[in-house]
Amino acid sequence: MAGDMTEMAIRVDGLTKYYGGAGGTKALEDVDLGIGDCEFVSIIGPSGCGKSTLLRILAGLHGHDSGTATLFGEAVTAPRDDVGVVFQTSNLLPWLTVTRNLTLALEIRHGKAAAAAADVAAMIELLNLKGFEDKFPHELSGGMKHRVAIGQALMQNPRVLLMDEPFGALDALTRDRLNIELLRLWQRDRKTVVLITHSISEAVLLSDRVLVLSERPGRLIADIRIDLPRPRDPSTTRDLPAFGDHVVELSRIMGVV
Repeated sequence: MAGDMTEMAIRVDGLTKYYGGAGGTKALEDVDLGIGDCEFVSIIGPSGCGKSTLLRILAGLHGHDSGTATLFGEAVTAPRDDVGVVFQTSNLLPWLTVTRNLTLALEIRHGKAAAAAADVAAMIELLNLKGFEDKFPHELSGGMKHRVAIGQALMQNPRVLLMDEPFGALDALTRDRLNIELLRLWQRDRKTVVLITHSISEAVLLSDRVLVLSERPGRLIADIRIDLPRPRDPSTTRDLPAFGDHVVELSRIMGVV
């Protein structure tokens, strides 16, 4: 499924997940998918269809009842150091500065007392947060908080970045700005990215492919390759006829139009 990608980063085969054990609520049913190394893939679907559940299984935070989930050929059984996760809320610790929040995951997961000052400075620059290094979360805008949360994941230099609707609670303008930042970061580092989103246009703008899940129990019902040129500039990409065609196609699959 990963096209011309040279290595498969993520492989899911026959994945089924119940909440409450067999006979309980079935969240996912017989999901098969593959995501290539360095590929940017978005997953969309109705609310409650199991998108976040699937992401948490890939992150090693949830188990599953049948089927397999592998990262780079290894079964996912627990959180991994080469996987970064960004959740719907920024989850910053309010008593820590931007710099300390950025280095927190390194300290917890890798036992490092502190990241190198040069690494922190480079991340601050990358996230366009220069001048806010010593600010606390309550002194930041919503968009800045989400940039710090992305930076927390990137500080670990993961091979895979899993993002669960990280911009869903933001206003449209801030969300557009963060989409631009995310495109810039991905086009620079080319990590494998899986993004959960409710926004069809966001998925088309950012992704190499868009996967569509059905109503619960979530099943993969479409795998659409987004054949738009890269690098992508939102101001011009959205004007391409192919962009609108993809949005209409996915909207039809989702039953929106």
